[in-house]
Amino acid sequence: MSRNCMKDLNPIVVDNGSGTIKAGFAGDGQPSTIFPTIIGRLCHSTMVPEISHKDQYIGDEAIKTKEILSIHHPIEHGIITNWDDMEKIWHHTFYNELHILPEQHPVLFSEAPLNPKANREKMAQILFENFNIPAMYVAMQSVLSFYASGRIAGLVLEIGDGVSHTVPIYQGYALSHATNRLDLAGRDLTDFMIRLLAERGYALTTTAEREIVRDMKEKLAYVALDFEQELTTVNCSNNIDKNYELPDGQRITIGNERFRCSEVLFKPTMIGQRELGIAEMVYDTIM
Repeated sequence: MSRNCMKDLNPIVVDNGSGTIKAGFAGDGQPSTIFPTIIGRLCHSTMVPEISHKDQYIGDEAIKTKEILSIHHPIEHGIITNWDDMEKIWHHTFYNELHILPEQHPVLFSEAPLNPKANREKMAQILFENFNIPAMYVAMQSVLSFYASGRIAGLVLEIGDGVSHTVPIYQGYALSHATNRLDLAGRDLTDFMIRLLAERGYALTTTAEREIVRDMKEKLAYVALDFEQELTTVNCSNNIDKNYELPDGQRITIGNERFRCSEVLFKPTMIGQRELGIAEMVYDTIM
């Protein structure tokens, strides 16, 4: 396609996150669509024969029917691990969410820092060969976030669903030698919250229940300014206890789990990971 023809095409921007896909048209003030990066398949097709003909449910549709589905995440820690599922999600993004023909639009994709080169090459192969896009560019998520702030130098700390990273930026360019990456983020906090709730006697292990725990985490969890002091305080009182109502009307109570969950970001050793916490990552990147 000639360069003059390319100028007439409206580019698409896709933020390809581990937990959420955000997609829209370049120049718009906000994404046209935001939905979970998940694909669900029926656990027992005989239970719901009236919809058993459908192969998979994607994004919000999977969330709405999560009680009968097995949920799969094609992106783990910022890296695509299931290309077939990822291709189905891209197809859903282009045709069902944006209502476009991908062969008529250049695409800007985002990715996490320090991703393997092979990941980017496979992405390009699928998009060019299976979707026939005219052009594509892959940019680092943290750099795009920094551009949006109008700055050209500084430090980005980004905590997503699958990966956290600190990226120094100077004159609009990421300094890869000082970039730190931690394969621990929101999804790991959800897993840890499930473990903490199990200690209280709440067994929330199914796909549907996991989504409930994620919602609970997002609504009730917080970061303690002084973790040890907070533990001492709550052991003497229950003034941080909160009730959460389950879909069936049952209420469960959580207390110190609210801040023990998020402390993992600062102390990965709490879940057996011998990595720097985000505070040390920031210090290491700056120094």
